[in-house]
Amino acid sequence: QVQLVESGGGLVQPGGSLRLSCAASGIRFSIYAMGWYRQAPGTQRELVALIDSGGSTNYADSVKGRFTISRDNAKNTVFLQMNSLKPEDTAVYYCKARWAGREYWGQGTQVTVSS
Repeated sequence: QVQLVESGGGLVQPGGSLRLSCAASGIRFSIYAMGWYRQAPGTQRELVALIDSGGSTNYADSVKGRFTISRDNAKNTVFLQMNSLKPEDTAVYYCKARWAGREYWGQGTQVTVSS
């Protein structure tokens, strides 16, 4: 059984930081591309950041320079370090694992940026 479990969300003031984690089980984690996505109320889910099995990364323009995606294959975990957070970063953040046409999603973690 495949499970992706996100954690680390919460309430933070503008300019603050959060670190999200996504722990995977039931897959051969090291061969999967991992991604972070987010969805704000009334909007479509959008890509935030990707990291492939080789460690190459891609970011949405809106988070470049502020967010960093990384992975620890020994711990089957992908991280999203979020700095200089803005109110428009408020959303439910989801992680996704993808390999050879297979996709798995986590349940999401809420991030709220507000003073």
